[in-house]
Amino acid sequence: MTNLFDLQGQRILITGAGQGIGFILAQGLAKYGAEIVINDVSAERAGQAAMKLRDEGATVWTAIFDVTDSEAVEQAINDIEINIGAIDVLFNNAGIQRRHPFTEFPVAEWNAVIAVNQTAVFLVSQAVARRMVTRKKGKIVNIGSMQSELGRDTITPYAAAKGAVKMLTRGMCVELARHNIQVNGIAPGYFKTAMTQTLVDDKAFTDWLCKRTPAARWGDPQELVGAAVFLSSKASDFVNGHLLFVDGGMLAAV
Repeated sequence: MTNLFDLQGQRILITGAGQGIGFILAQGLAKYGAEIVINDVSAERAGQAAMKLRDEGATVWTAIFDVTDSEAVEQAINDIEINIGAIDVLFNNAGIQRRHPFTEFPVAEWNAVIAVNQTAVFLVSQAVARRMVTRKKGKIVNIGSMQSELGRDTITPYAAAKGAVKMLTRGMCVELARHNIQVNGIAPGYFKTAMTQTLVDDKAFTDWLCKRTPAARWGDPQELVGAAVFLSSKASDFVNGHLLFVDGGMLAAV
């Protein structure tokens, strides 16, 4: 086993990969040989992302579907498996953020956050896992968060959803490991992305973050690629039910 991190021939579906961390993961995994299926709700965004990856030499397809729609998910996964090929690895990356004080959080916004960040993980994982079970092989990687463990002002529904993703990861591991399916998660700390740009631009928050994080800086999204490659590869074949924090040491500090 000399090529533990080689992803050549592995087909990886990444939800919400038209932009942000999902696109960066797609880009990084492709460099290790993976074939990428980019999911996004926007055909234009997915198409642009796929074009960029193809220009870099990657093998890429797009799958346009709403991860919160159970019928659309089942149809899309079936189409991928028939027309593209078996999904070897699934990354549940799609996510949204909404910010309001808890006592003023609109119910509609709560429902949207839970649907994309929590329910979609269940829906897509279930559809993909059914196929993996028949093959007795597969890997599922759920994108968690620091909010899988820590709360923060104005994003309580997001923390609730990411806490649920942690336990979905563990529960899925218990039920799927017997079928040679590894289910793990990556919990990013604070990374500079479009979703966090408001916080990046807030000097008081950035000063607090640099004091709170042992690494004393924001993370670069490229620093998530190593964890993604590890959890997609043979190197992680006996790693199961684990949430890997990539956070500059934040969770370890008080």
